[in-house]
Amino acid sequence: MATFFRQKIVSAVGTQKIEVFEASAGTNSTIIGLNLANVTDFTVQASILIRDDSSVEAHYVKNVMIAPQTAFKAMIGGEKIIIPSGFSILVQADIDDALDAIISYVDIT
Repeated sequence: MATFFRQKIVSAVGTQKIEVFEASAGTNSTIIGLNLANVTDFTVQASILIRDDSSVEAHYVKNVMIAPQTAFKAMIGGEKIIIPSGFSILVQADIDDALDAIISYVDIT
């Protein structure tokens, strides 16, 4: 079983739900870090959702307030999210082009 540490960066997340991560086919991924940076001069409401392989979406974080020019760490204290093949993570803000997302994860194949 091979293990690969990876990172994904998505910029300019806005009012449309953006898929910031999707587990590859035949791969289970473990999210070990998820950071949202507010790149605006305004307070932003951000939501993080998880979509399963049948397109059902549920909130992991809903409408968290992020102060201007600061960041929100969605995972702290060793928390992890297991994302099986076909699952994905979506991010949405209440202002256009407001957030940069950085996801750190481990792929196990």
